[in-house]
Amino acid sequence: MLTGLNIAVIGGDARQLEVIRKLVELDGKLYLVGFDQLDHGFTGAIKSKLEEVPFHEIDTIILPVPGTALDGHIDTVFSNEEIVLTEELLEQTPDHCQIYSGISNDYLNQLVLKTNRKLTQLFERDDIAIYNSIPTVEGTIMMVIQHTDFTIHGSNIMVLGLGRVGMSVARTFSHLGAHVRVGARKSKDLARITEMGLKPFHLNELEDEVSDVDVVLNTIPYPIVNAKAISKMPSHTLIVDLASKPGGTDFRYAEKRGIKAILAPGLPGIVAPKTAGQILANVLAQLLFEQLEDGKETS
Repeated sequence: MLTGLNIAVIGGDARQLEVIRKLVELDGKLYLVGFDQLDHGFTGAIKSKLEEVPFHEIDTIILPVPGTALDGHIDTVFSNEEIVLTEELLEQTPDHCQIYSGISNDYLNQLVLKTNRKLTQLFERDDIAIYNSIPTVEGTIMMVIQHTDFTIHGSNIMVLGLGRVGMSVARTFSHLGAHVRVGARKSKDLARITEMGLKPFHLNELEDEVSDVDVVLNTIPYPIVNAKAISKMPSHTLIVDLASKPGGTDFRYAEKRGIKAILAPGLPGIVAPKTAGQILANVLAQLLFEQLEDGKETS
């Protein structure tokens, strides 16, 4: 149980509702900022304006998956309130206050550095990334079906990157009957691709591999699907970029060539917000248990 832990949940989307539900069930005391338009009430959770939260008592701050914008603003779909996370606000919290966010950026990194607070990026964790690959794959299948006029079965699918998402995407499209080739750089990844029964190629050979590709699924968060590669793709090719913003595709050149290219990060929160929220909630609950136990040991 999380009895005695004071938690501020600031902003977010439908995924945060599962987090709130889980933490309330575990008897955490929650202050909800940016949820004033939410019809559903959670017993034990208090809807508050940012300035109404007793930050001097807050042990944990939970931010949305995107964290903050580069100016400190926090998005929420359940309020029109302007929410900004500032250095002055964090300095009000106890020294042991911990912050949880899906991802981070320069603003948030500098903020926790200046205030000497601990930040945990949930999407850096293998468990969340692997669990999230499941709704990501389902969302990718949905997008490919929506934006093509041919079946996945029998089509030529190219997956770029063999990380946690790339591996799941490649395996699933192969099971659907596609001819899957996977691009990677590391020799161990090329060996793993072969072991999976798929066709490997080194990313340096990308331009030579795209002449007959129907769908490109990119998971690499740096410019990889460049103009040279796009210029050699068939005109019907669909590019779905699953990497975090701004993706790894030259979208300007793709449009110029008439090739449909879609940036699709955050698919779990779009296609399966309940499942994606439950994934976050379960891992967060375990992390908060550990935080509570650590606090007892040091007190």
